[in-house]
Amino acid sequence: MFSRWLAYAVYPIAALACLSPYASPATALGAGIVLALALDNPYQRAGRRLSKWLLQACVVLLGFGMDLGVVVRTGESGLMFAAVTIAGAFALGFALTRAFGIERRVGMLITAGTAICGGSAIAAVGSSIDAHESEMSVALGTVFMLNAVALYLFPPLGHALGMSQVQFGEWAGMAIHDISSVVGAASRYGVSALQTATAVKLSRALWIVPVAVVASLIHRRNTGASAGRLRAPVPWFIGLFLLASVMRTFIAPVAAAAPVLDTAAERGLTVTLFLIGAGLSKTALKAVGWRPLVKGLLLWAAISVASAALVLQLGG
Repeated sequence: MFSRWLAYAVYPIAALACLSPYASPATALGAGIVLALALDNPYQRAGRRLSKWLLQACVVLLGFGMDLGVVVRTGESGLMFAAVTIAGAFALGFALTRAFGIERRVGMLITAGTAICGGSAIAAVGSSIDAHESEMSVALGTVFMLNAVALYLFPPLGHALGMSQVQFGEWAGMAIHDISSVVGAASRYGVSALQTATAVKLSRALWIVPVAVVASLIHRRNTGASAGRLRAPVPWFIGLFLLASVMRTFIAPVAAAAPVLDTAAERGLTVTLFLIGAGLSKTALKAVGWRPLVKGLLLWAAISVASAALVLQLGG
C-alpha cells in the first residue's frame, strides 16, 4: 500500500523535474525506466495518451525554428533514403522472420516499427492486420528496448565516425525507431543535427499510410479475411509542422519568437521521454522472447550500418 501511495507522489514530481534545464532527454528516459521497474506506474494509461499528444505538439513547435527551404531540401532527400531503406528493411525483415520461425504478424510489426517510426508504425500496421494485443506487446517491447539503447549509443558513435551534424541528423532520422529518441539523440549532437533529423524522420513517417495499406492487403490475401475499413492513422501533425516552418520563414515576429518556442519544444520532449520510459510495462518486457529480440536487433543493426555507410559515402 505504501509503495502505491509513493508512486502517486513520485511520478508527478519526477515529470516536473524534467522541465528543468538540467534534465537531458537521456536522463529523463532513464529515470522513467527506473521508476517503471521499481514502482508500478498508477498513471500509465493517462501517461501514454499524454506522451502521444505532447510529442506531436513539440514536433510542431520545432517547426517554428526551421527554415522552410531546409525542411524541403532535407525532406526530399529523406524521402529518397526512406524508399530505399524501407524496401530493404522489409525484405530483410521477412527473411529473418522465416529464419527464426517468428509468428508472421509479430515479424511484420517488428519490421514496420524498425523500418518506419517505432510505436506509431506498429500501431498503424497492427490495426491493419488484426494483430492481437499479445503480438503488439511483443513488437512494442522489442522496439522500445532497442529505441532506448539508440538514444544513448548513437551520439558517441556519430562522433567516433566523424559525422558532421547534418550527416548525424540524416543517420539518426533513418536508423532510430521513434521520433522521440531521434530528437533526443540529435539534440545532444547539435542544432543542425536536430533540424535535419526531425525533417528526415517526419518524411519517413509519411510512409505509415502506404505501408499499412499494403500490409492490410497482404494480410487479407493470406487469411481470406473480408475487406474491412482500413484504420491507418494520418500523421496530421506533419502538416502542422510544415505550416509552422512556413510561418517562421515568412512572418518576422514568429521568427523572432523561434528561440523561445525551440526551448519549449526541447523541455516538452524531455518530459515526453520520461513519460515514455515510465510507461514501460513489465508484462510487455516479459512477453518479448529471445527470437523476436534477436530478429529486431539484427534488423536494426543492418539498417544502422547500411544507412551510416550511405550517409558517409554521400558526404551530407
